[in-house]
Amino acid sequence: MRRTFLKTALVAVIATAATGLAGNARAADLTVGANIGNVPWEFQDATGKNVGFEIDLVDEIAKRMGKSVEIVNIPFNGLFSAVQSARIDMAISSITITEKRLESVSFAQPYYDSDQSLTVLAKSGLAKVEDLKGKAIGVDTGSTGDMWATQNQAQYGFGDIRRFEGLQPAMLDLAAGRLDGYVSDIPALLYFTKDKPQFKVAQRIQTGERYSIMFAKGSPLAAQVNEQITAMKKDGTVAALHEKWFGAKPEAGTSTAEVMDMPKPKS
Repeated sequence: MRRTFLKTALVAVIATAATGLAGNARAADLTVGANIGNVPWEFQDATGKNVGFEIDLVDEIAKRMGKSVEIVNIPFNGLFSAVQSARIDMAISSITITEKRLESVSFAQPYYDSDQSLTVLAKSGLAKVEDLKGKAIGVDTGSTGDMWATQNQAQYGFGDIRRFEGLQPAMLDLAAGRLDGYVSDIPALLYFTKDKPQFKVAQRIQTGERYSIMFAKGSPLAAQVNEQITAMKKDGTVAALHEKWFGAKPEAGTSTAEVMDMPKPKS
């Protein structure tokens, strides 16, 4: 009888703890997945606080919607399954809108125009992707840089494509000579290298990419967030964020400056 009582009590404690954990997991109104360490979009400052362009963006969106927000650190490649399975409500991390991605997820309107880039050690003498024949390059797992490098490996003869979870570990390997070049989003690399003369952003690789917030396919939240981005572009909030994080006003005609439609798949 005592054993049965203890067993019943233990089950009750476990159930209560599980309920508490579930409650904590959804304590905020909006759960946002982000690959923390993606400078200057989402990273931690010296105090451990999450900061960055997209952190500021979603915080302001949530504020205007009257909702609380929680940032969940997820490797970039895991963000897609996380939104699709509803473990998170939306995802940020300089995510490029692509036709392929629009088949399985939804996006709000874009808010940043970008390209890929090649970053090398300044002393290496490497200046363009054609110089990397037979050499090792780094990319972020599942990123558009990863896609570009994979699609162009035969054309440029890359010796090896090594995949990383974020900028920091890739740049450590580049600094140590374990990589010859790193292909990733140009704004992040321009920001990262501006006070690090040992590195050089050697080449812009034009891809016509645009960033946005990602949602589960057909999520009604996408349209709601899109409305807030429209309002923030019209009142100058998005432009102010650009100036805060990149030191200049956005160029006219870019998706940071202009209200745009929500992207839809062509087919």
